[in-house]
Amino acid sequence: MQIYLFWGEDDFAIAQAVTSLRQTVLDPNWASFNYDKIIADRADAVVEGLDRALTPPFGTGSRFVWLANTTVTQQCSPELLAQFERTLPVIPPTTVLLLTSVKKPDSRLKSTKLISQSAQVREFSPIPPWNDKELAQRVRQVAGEMNVKLTATAIELLAQSIGSDTRQLYSELEKLLLFAGDRSQPLNPEEVAALVHCHAQNTFQLADAIREGNTSAALDLLAGLTGRSEPGLRIVAGLTGKFRIWLWVKAMIQAGDRDDKIAQALDLGNPKRVYYFRQEVKNASLEKLQKSLPLLLELEASLKRGREEISTLQTKVIELSSLFR
Repeated sequence: MQIYLFWGEDDFAIAQAVTSLRQTVLDPNWASFNYDKIIADRADAVVEGLDRALTPPFGTGSRFVWLANTTVTQQCSPELLAQFERTLPVIPPTTVLLLTSVKKPDSRLKSTKLISQSAQVREFSPIPPWNDKELAQRVRQVAGEMNVKLTATAIELLAQSIGSDTRQLYSELEKLLLFAGDRSQPLNPEEVAALVHCHAQNTFQLADAIREGNTSAALDLLAGLTGRSEPGLRIVAGLTGKFRIWLWVKAMIQAGDRDDKIAQALDLGNPKRVYYFRQEVKNASLEKLQKSLPLLLELEASLKRGREEISTLQTKVIELSSLFR
């Protein structure tokens, strides 16, 4: 019996993991007979999927049953729970049962506890844009899977440039793989910068313009981002991450903390980056950095309430950059 539960908002990463798992367990000659994807947002669809999971595969290989978009780890009726209790223990070893959900499983539910006892659970949530260490680790992992050789500095640049966009990470690494060809030497930052579309980097440039009080430059950078259909909430996430780091660095500098302690607090993979953060916040007051985060929170709330995106972003960018003049 092989049962998996994948959950999280990174739909592209989940799709990649599902494809990899499916290719591992299915015989390609019998895949059309032994693969079932069921949109399991209704109880009867879940029951249908569980019934198919009990069916032996045709030919060779295993049967792969995917219950997509299921809500059984958020809500589950007593009747459906009973169905799971009857079915899970008797699923044959020739079946792989996969459940996927966008929302985090509710650990208080009996259904979640039951499934978790039998399943391998994997989370696929986007990495926060300010978590440089995890972003770099993600680039390193995917580059290794795709056999793209990068220097340590190139990995950091790619992580900063792409942020948490898994789809673009795969796309850019495919581009870099074609560029590298058969060469054995890893790609350097200059080569990566020449080929990679740096939308996250442009968000960081927007943050820099705001911190410098340069309203004109900030609006130009914002226009470039929105002109490429960059989602407003993603822009806000990038700005919030950058200003949160600056606030933390500034507060620790004023407290007299050393660079190694600051790097540890920020969980930086490369402690030398603290020097650059110090330079960035040199002329920014702690008070203004503290005031910036509530403004960014207001911006995020406005966008989530459905306010017109471009004008709302423009208004708040003007307000933020005026704060730092």
